[in-house]
Amino acid sequence: MKTALVCGAGGFIGGHLVKKLKRESYWVRAVDIKEHEFAPTHADEFLLVDLRKEEHCKKALTLNNGTFDEVYQLAADMGGMGFIHSAECEIMHNSALINIYMTDNAAKMGVPRYFFSSSVCVYRDMQPGEPEMTEAEAIPANPDNEYGWEKLYAERMAMAYERNRGMTVRIARFQNCYGPEGTWTGGREKAPAAICRKVAEAEDGGTIEVWGDGTAIRSYTYVDDMVEGIFMVMHSDLVGPTNIGCPQYVSVNELVATVAEVAGKHINIKHVDGPVGVQARNFSNTRIYSIGWQSKFDLKAGIERTYPWIEKQVQTAK
Repeated sequence: MKTALVCGAGGFIGGHLVKKLKRESYWVRAVDIKEHEFAPTHADEFLLVDLRKEEHCKKALTLNNGTFDEVYQLAADMGGMGFIHSAECEIMHNSALINIYMTDNAAKMGVPRYFFSSSVCVYRDMQPGEPEMTEAEAIPANPDNEYGWEKLYAERMAMAYERNRGMTVRIARFQNCYGPEGTWTGGREKAPAAICRKVAEAEDGGTIEVWGDGTAIRSYTYVDDMVEGIFMVMHSDLVGPTNIGCPQYVSVNELVATVAEVAGKHINIKHVDGPVGVQARNFSNTRIYSIGWQSKFDLKAGIERTYPWIEKQVQTAK
């Protein structure tokens, strides 16, 4: 039986990744600073540890009968656009410490295969319709937020350890992942969850507030597609960062319209000032297509699986 360590397993994508690995018959240790908020752990073992501390990283990586076959490093201090723009120091401090200690100690302890979760936030601001950027075109770098800069540094560090310490490293750049069992309120939620919550709270014919003018273009990746991409990248020969994202580009206004359609409501939009982020990120999926991955869920199909879960959370919280 293969063994895997999932760091950040108390979070949204990490929790789904644990379930994926268990379906693949792995023995899984999950670690996080908190337990999963919305779903019971499916891991064989769950450790509550603070990976900003080196001794906790060593504890997480230590197995009584040897070394983990695979380590998936998804732990990070992160959230939606509001959080990213308001917590720059926390993001850079906390995530950098986690990645410095995890990467170094995984290599020292002989982990043969190490996955690092990066983000398309490493790319610059783009205009809608610009030619798609390949992974290599993130350099020269100009991320529009500090979250992207920290991710870029952590990528470079992981690749340096691969070159110099013999640890196989695989890196994926995530694009706007959403789905059930994710943060949906409180300020750290991503746009799809926030819009689902607002629509669930609104009456038919009601109005919700949306930051910006609604024209910003995004690609939203359903969580099942994401974890399948993670697993395939980890076991591929793709050296260097690889984008994982749905090829469907939509505006924020179109996101609202899709959620409203799934909810069966007529929803009006009031555009208000707020952090929007980039106007667009157009990125190529050619690398991940080369290993056979394809997105199975377009936005509507993903929202059809996400909205009912968030609607239930809203009703339960009343």
